Amino acid sequence: MAGSPRRAEGRRLQLPLLCLLLQGATAILFAAFVRYNPETDAALWHWGNHSHADNEFYFRYPSFQDVHAMVFVGFGFLMAFLQRYGFSSVGFTFLLAAFALQWSTLIQGFLHSMHGGRIRVGVQSMVNADFCAGAVLISFGAVLGRTGPAQLLLMALLETVLFGINEFVLLSLLGVKDAGGSMTIHTFGAYFGLVLSRVLYRPQLEKSKHRQGSIYHSDLFAMIGTIFLWVFWPSFNSAPTVLGDGQHRTALNTYYSLTASTLGTFALSALVGERGRLDMVHIQNAALAGGVVVGTAGEMMLTPFGALAAGFLAGTVSTLGYKFFTPILEAKFKVQDTCGVHNLHGMPGVLGALLGVLVAGLATHEAYGEGLDSVFPLVAAGRRTATSQAIYQLFGLLVTLTFASVGGGLGGLLLKLPFLGSPADSQCYEDQVYWEVPGEQEEEAQGPLRAEEPDSRA
Repeated sequence: MAGSPRRAEGRRLQLPLLCLLLQGATAILFAAFVRYNPETDAALWHWGNHSHADNEFYFRYPSFQDVHAMVFVGFGFLMAFLQRYGFSSVGFTFLLAAFALQWSTLIQGFLHSMHGGRIRVGVQSMVNADFCAGAVLISFGAVLGRTGPAQLLLMALLETVLFGINEFVLLSLLGVKDAGGSMTIHTFGAYFGLVLSRVLYRPQLEKSKHRQGSIYHSDLFAMIGTIFLWVFWPSFNSAPTVLGDGQHRTALNTYYSLTASTLGTFALSALVGERGRLDMVHIQNAALAGGVVVGTAGEMMLTPFGALAAGFLAGTVSTLGYKFFTPILEAKFKVQDTCGVHNLHGMPGVLGALLGVLVAGLATHEAYGEGLDSVFPLVAAGRRTATSQAIYQLFGLLVTLTFASVGGGLGGLLLKLPFLGSPADSQCYEDQVYWEVPGEQEEEAQGPLRAEEPDSRA
């Protein structure tokens, strides 16, 4: 017990100091570099003598609203399934996303939208920052319950930089198409988080085994996140695409893929479940795999049938992953994946990237007509064949896996620094370590959580 006050005092100072440092640094960088873009700046917009209805805001903001709700409500509540970690799941999602939005505006701006030494921001940069926040939250899901807020902020600091570089390499240097982020968001976020989790492996985590499960109402809260993500996912995939037929097609393909992944999930969950009963873990997560799998190919001429087939495959693969592969991941590979991000984002993300390879390789002028220029501009210009575009798509997947793996390893080493003070093995998945929890005085009187005491089973 002697070490308890010192560790508590360290927690008291660590998070405030880090928040103030990061916010101060981003504020200074914003003051130096960030400016409104022509769609947002009063002088520039009116100088152009545009109609108000032409402003990008009216075309992009509805999609942004949907993506924003997915990030803050969808991801937050999807991770609220742990019985004693709901405050942290929703609260740390709020914290990480708020920081990532600022930091990614700077990183993406330096790489993509520097004009005259200034970063120009508007509604599209808001969407792009939300995408980066989504990747950070996917990684958060892999280490949920086993890391403190200071560690998570440092994870977001590093991952946002690597996310921006990976995205720049794929989209700008390699000319890869990945509008909905099967590679840049889902694959990157999942494998960054999984490698991070491997480096942070805790062999004594059974000390918190009793808190790793869900209870009835926590699973209902998680379903709120699932429904938000499911309903708004067509906006997520279509938000960055070219206005017109491309955006329309992406939303439609995502819509059908999600419906098929849901039916595939229900079918497989009942098939592999005990006595034919459904598992809420499968329904909360694998039903969303249809949105992940068409992230890359959604804007391509996938066809409605192709969207259904891809969604059904993703839902079944994800369900089987939760049932059979997750235990192997921990037992054989020492990867503790709290939210099963490998099953929802990792495997469907890789499948989505491979689907993009296939559909890109089949692209023809006959199928796309004049629209080929908006989907595959390099192919339309004759600088690439469809086959070479497919090869670049595959190479983009390999680049993403490399960035994610190396970055996750570096992140794990960073988060293992002893002064960061991760929760003890016996206190993982417990809100009371970091939050004022209603009724905790009565619980402490009964002694269920002995702060910082060594576990008697050690």
